[in-house]
Amino acid sequence: MTNLDRAREDFPALQGSPGHPPPAYLDSACMSLVPDSVLAAMAEYYREFPGCAGRSLHRFAEEVGHRYEGARDAFARFLGAPDRDGVVFVRNATEAINVVGNGLDWQAGDRIIVTDQEHNSNLVLWQRLAKERGVHVEALELPDGGRWDGDRLERMLRPRPRLVSVFHTSNLDGRSLPIREIADRVHDAGGQLLVDGCQAAPHQPVDLARLGVDFYALSLHKMLGPTGTGLLVAPSATLAELRPLIVGGETVEWTTLTDHRLRPPPHRFEAGLQNYAGVLGARAGIEYLERVGREEVRAHDAALNARVTSALEDEPRVHVLGPAAPSERPSIFGFTVDGVDPNDAALFLDAGHRVLVRSGMHCVHSWYAARGLSGNVRASFYLYNSTEDADALVRGVRELIERIPAPAVPTPTGTSAAKRPSAARPRPSRRGAGSSAAAARSARPRGRAGRGRAGSGAGSG
Repeated sequence: MTNLDRAREDFPALQGSPGHPPPAYLDSACMSLVPDSVLAAMAEYYREFPGCAGRSLHRFAEEVGHRYEGARDAFARFLGAPDRDGVVFVRNATEAINVVGNGLDWQAGDRIIVTDQEHNSNLVLWQRLAKERGVHVEALELPDGGRWDGDRLERMLRPRPRLVSVFHTSNLDGRSLPIREIADRVHDAGGQLLVDGCQAAPHQPVDLARLGVDFYALSLHKMLGPTGTGLLVAPSATLAELRPLIVGGETVEWTTLTDHRLRPPPHRFEAGLQNYAGVLGARAGIEYLERVGREEVRAHDAALNARVTSALEDEPRVHVLGPAAPSERPSIFGFTVDGVDPNDAALFLDAGHRVLVRSGMHCVHSWYAARGLSGNVRASFYLYNSTEDADALVRGVRELIERIPAPAVPTPTGTSAAKRPSAARPRPSRRGAGSSAAAARSARPRGRAGRGRAGSGAGSG
């Protein structure tokens, strides 16, 4: 038995209770579940040394300070960071990106290049800077099938961009970009590279020294850590060129009534009392990942994705986003079903099969708006998922297809989900409106495991 075979036992949310079997949690791209070791590390802080790091001199303060800085060392090793002083603790990747964007010295006319598939966290800030500072934001279009065109990027790098900011792995369709190649091209053009690593670092080894990026942003709640924890990682000399987003307590060496001196990185970016329990819990999360092995996690993700892809590939109404090969989108299975609203599909899967997925636009509104789409369903895999989880998803999708009639206009064979003429147009969002309507008009799922008789029908999952 491998570490992955035992993994489910370590996650309280997957234990279930009498009459309520555990769900198939397939939404880890949004937020991963948390193992017992993370919860224990957080509780240990509050129970045994609940002090303020770097302030008092008593034993509580000394202990938490030692462990907090030890967590910084651990993350630097885990990510292959150029130096440990380049690891900054923040709340999430959104904050990390804002630290960079608001810290650079922008000039009117500076160019920022993003892809057309970026999360709002890596888009909205640049749009604001365009309005307020006069920078120009340009989007590199990515082919829907997952192919990478380095020459297209090369053409966009003339004239020199100030910053290129891209995802490492897409939260939309699971594709990964060749970050080392991109870094080389951007640096040859005289620019800097910021990478959103939220969907990559939880699933595969990341060696930042080898990748050569200037800034790397992470949300640790996607890699077994608690909410409210994230990282900005960069060479400390590069961080020193940024203007801190927030200043105050803990960011300065000294102050007078008229002046102050900032501390060197990383501390100048960590203002005020920190989330010590969260950071220590997040460290326990990466230690868990190290015990399992990230290569093993990636292979496990890909195997589950291949299982689902193979089972549904003959369903003409199911359209998968991104690369055709599951190995090229291992952690994410994004799909649409002809004639079914994505939100209705997600509710159906939860109610009838205890399969928890995400639906909608996944914070990539710009990509869907450009294509006139209302969203899709996204199942995302992680180390604690089983073949039973994958099979429950397949059963749910098949029952959905069986119970919801096909649309009058079929989808042309071979057309990607991004270009389906039958896809629903975006409509004004009213929370729950589409879902409640679906509940009224759709057939009740056969199985409602955990919401009636345990293990009834196909919903036992």
